[in-house]
Amino acid sequence: MGIFSRKTKKGSVKTQYKFEEDKVLLQLKSYIDKTYDQHYSADKIQATEFIIDSGHGEGFCIGNIIKYAKRYGKKAGKNEMDLLKIIHYSIILLGSNKHENS
Repeated sequence: MGIFSRKTKKGSVKTQYKFEEDKVLLQLKSYIDKTYDQHYSADKIQATEFIIDSGHGEGFCIGNIIKYAKRYGKKAGKNEMDLLKIIHYSIILLGSNKHENS
């Protein structure tokens, strides 16, 4: 079980994670960071940015979330990379929605 300390107004609080969420979040950050170093971001703009800018980002992200969710457990077994991609596209969607509304 992972333990994570966070600051609150009353001091430091330790959260005890039952499913290693703290480690998974670090793994997710590492995965996302690597996507910015891959070949499709060589021009400093990822294809996802063009798709979002053209007004099709929500459908694109949801489509990819569904694709990787359906693929999980079938292609390469229970591949954690599929789960990381589901979470990443969810984060992209959250971020792009906040960007649109600001």
